[in-house]
Amino acid sequence: MSTLTPKRVKQPRWRRVPKRNYALLGIIVSLSVFPFYWMFVVASNTNAEISKSPPSLIPGGRFLIVARKVLSAQGVYFNSALLNTFIVGISIALAQVIFSAIAGFAFAKLDFKGRKGLILFVIGTMMLPSQLGIIPLFMLVKNLHMVDTLYGLIVPALITAFGVFWMRQIIDAQIPNELLEAASIDGASVPRIFFRIVLPIVRQSGFVLGLFAFLAAWNDYLWPTIVLQSPKHFTLQVALTQLKPMYGLDYGLQMGGAFLATAPLLILFIFVGRKLVTGVMDGAVKG
Repeated sequence: MSTLTPKRVKQPRWRRVPKRNYALLGIIVSLSVFPFYWMFVVASNTNAEISKSPPSLIPGGRFLIVARKVLSAQGVYFNSALLNTFIVGISIALAQVIFSAIAGFAFAKLDFKGRKGLILFVIGTMMLPSQLGIIPLFMLVKNLHMVDTLYGLIVPALITAFGVFWMRQIIDAQIPNELLEAASIDGASVPRIFFRIVLPIVRQSGFVLGLFAFLAAWNDYLWPTIVLQSPKHFTLQVALTQLKPMYGLDYGLQMGGAFLATAPLLILFIFVGRKLVTGVMDGAVKG
């Protein structure tokens, strides 16, 4: 008894990916990964091996020694800086998602006087360099007695114009007015509509916004340098500047610290990369 083998359906021409595109993609990925690989190479080799011409491109066997030196460096408090950075990043991410979603919901779905003018003002603030507000912001933080505290990093970043605009566009695109009107007819209040209907629908896009806020807080250097004074309150980016010997240069020590500061972000992207793409696509397609 013969069995029929299904014929392979020929893919449309527009869906076929040329083989040369895979080669180009491989080159782009290699160039993107190389800086991280180079940090590991420098951190695991001696200065003499790195100073060769051409330098060694093969990792050495000193990385664990360098990592212990980074974690036990005098006056750096690397472990404390890592914890401080996590606290600041997670606090800012959660706050920006909640506050930006509330403001975005108000701008997208609530009818109040001056709504169009206010959203234009919010968008306009995105065009101003953040450096222009450093002096008045520092004066405000100082008057609130938040200098040299983690609150001085968290409070000014609780909400951003980008976050408000992002969530406003997402809510306007994904949530139909008929759904909110039906909930209102059933007796739901505005807070209940927001927390029970709006927030669950936009949670993927909110996750993307939180991830962006976390990355910005993790990589921020200028503002923590201005606000923080005590080494025990330093974040990672400030602590890395303290990783230098009294005499000479130790490339392995500095690159080892940079590698340890970057590794958590790569681990994070391994676990949340798919959610990141999903959240971005949710914002690109109007539902």
